[in-house]
Amino acid sequence: MNSFITLTSGTAAGNSTGGFFSSTWGMVILILGMFVLMYFLMIRPQNKQRKAEQEMRNSIEIGDEITTIGGIVGKVVSVKDDSLVIETGADKNKMKITRWAVQTNNTKAAALRKEQEAAKAAKGGKKGLFGSKKEKEEAKEISEKKEDK
Repeated sequence: MNSFITLTSGTAAGNSTGGFFSSTWGMVILILGMFVLMYFLMIRPQNKQRKAEQEMRNSIEIGDEITTIGGIVGKVVSVKDDSLVIETGADKNKMKITRWAVQTNNTKAAALRKEQEAAKAAKGGKKGLFGSKKEKEEAKEISEKKEDK
C-alpha cells in the first residue's frame, strides 16, 4: 500500500520532484490505460456474445427446436422477418413470438455438441484418472452383462 502511495505522490524519502503519476501526462496515460483495459475485459466480450446471439436468432429455420427466454420449448412452424410461430405441448398449441425472445436453438446446439464429441473421439479423447470415457462405458456394459447372468 505504501509503495503505491509513493509511486503516485512521488514524495518518497528525499524525492520532492514529483512522481510519474503526479504529472498531467502521467494521469492522462493512466486513465487511457484504464479505458483500454475496460474495453478488452468488458465491452469487447459482450459485443462478441451479442453478435453470436444475433447470428443464432437469424439462422433459425422451420423444424428447429428452440427455447424462449421465458423457458417455453417448442418447434418452429413458421418464420417471418421479426417473428416466429412455434408449436409447443402435447396438443400442439401454436404461439407467435418475436425473434429476440429466443434464448437457444436446441437443434443446432445438439448438433454442435455431437460434432465436438466426434472431434474429441477422433482425436483420441482425453484420458482421465481411470481411463477414457469409452473405456468406462465398455467396462460398465461388461459389468451389467455379468449381473444379468
